[in-house]
Amino acid sequence: MGPSLSPFNNLLCMLLGISFTVWFTLLLVFIIVPAIFGVSFGIRRLYMKTLLKVFEWATVRMERGAKEKNHLLYRPCSLNSIIAKEPTSLEDELKEIRRNCSSPELEGSASTITGPSPSSSEFEMSDTFYFCRRGIESIVDDEVTKCFSAEELESWNLLTRSNYNFNHISSRLTVLWGLGVVIRYGFLLPLRLTLAITGVGLLVVLTAMIGFLPNGRMKNFLSEKVHLMCYRICVRALTAIITYHHSENKPKNGGICVANHTSPIDVIILASDGCYAMVGQIHGGLMGLIQRSMVKACPHIWFERSEVKDRLLVAKRLSDHVKDKSKLPILIFPEGTCINNTSVMMFKKGSFEIASTVYPVAIKYDPRFGEAFWNSSKFGMVNYLLRMMSSWAIVCSVWYLPPMNRQEDEDAMQFANRVKAAIARQGGLVDLLWDGGLKRGKVKDNFKEEQQKLYSKILVGTQEVRSRS
Repeated sequence: MGPSLSPFNNLLCMLLGISFTVWFTLLLVFIIVPAIFGVSFGIRRLYMKTLLKVFEWATVRMERGAKEKNHLLYRPCSLNSIIAKEPTSLEDELKEIRRNCSSPELEGSASTITGPSPSSSEFEMSDTFYFCRRGIESIVDDEVTKCFSAEELESWNLLTRSNYNFNHISSRLTVLWGLGVVIRYGFLLPLRLTLAITGVGLLVVLTAMIGFLPNGRMKNFLSEKVHLMCYRICVRALTAIITYHHSENKPKNGGICVANHTSPIDVIILASDGCYAMVGQIHGGLMGLIQRSMVKACPHIWFERSEVKDRLLVAKRLSDHVKDKSKLPILIFPEGTCINNTSVMMFKKGSFEIASTVYPVAIKYDPRFGEAFWNSSKFGMVNYLLRMMSSWAIVCSVWYLPPMNRQEDEDAMQFANRVKAAIARQGGLVDLLWDGGLKRGKVKDNFKEEQQKLYSKILVGTQEVRSRS
């Protein structure tokens, strides 16, 4: 029995050897080598156009099948505001409420004789209507909570992680969805895992080797090339199709690059087009191994857990880095947490207190091919990366905005808000004043105090006007 199976075993081993040889040869020729030289054969662009054609056909089939079965295809409301709000000030709204709640005869007589009525300089019971209405609006149409949930699609991208099971509308769509599962998990996922392991492995080994070289131009040159090569391999591990705009505004050495934050892969997206000095907390395990290897080849800024909350120490480390114009620009995400690619939330002012040029960058993902947003309260890092690698692709646009400097008459917070507004405007994102820390914490007292001070100023200001009259 044994000798009769040996030829079959030899044949099987030979076939497996040939398969692995062909597999890695294709990886080397079409992915790894192009990543080293920064060239592309246009395969990913062709793949994206093909997916768009398939999605368009699937959308037509969905709408036709939903119409035949009287099936509700789209949600009646989206992530946009479900309450129509006009940009008006607190003072204007209070005046409108008081005018509606007061007697027309009394208001007319008071205004002709003494101007504003005496009661307008004091608290009125009708003022509570404004605060009650705003409170109810915040509950019904919460601007903060919906920034931490995945962006909804108006059409199905053949992924069951969408909100509706569109694959059951027609048999053809069900077959197409099943074929997509085979392609994504049977071919794309193994390919992407292989590329990710290759990219991370090369990054750890090569940066550790470069770390033994003496500091100088050669070390910096090799470090830059190794980082770019490894990040480009990792980008291909996600089948990321990235369009960079206004490359003439790319961050320069000695500056600080700030960007909106949607996903941990934001770092890979930006670093595959240029080298940056990373800032972050020291981790253990595999992430810690990668950090220790990277810092040997490039002056990244890693903090111990006990140092992260020391603002003066963090500011000093950042300031010392940007003073050296030979060092790479620092990459910072001032929001401090991932937002769902529809909005930009409050920028922490720490990185804007440093006297340095700020290079704003706007990142916008296309959710039709795969959801890039990381909901860390729902998915762990490993689960999230598997979802990313089992998506169709990651498609995004990156805009390099002109460099900005802090003006003489503005403080760090005003400068941060000006940069945030520029990023939101370029990326087509909603500019919100809320702190991303509300994702896990409560509203800070200073937010409540600001509303109280604003209301108090209105009352005090009206009293001063009345006293002068």
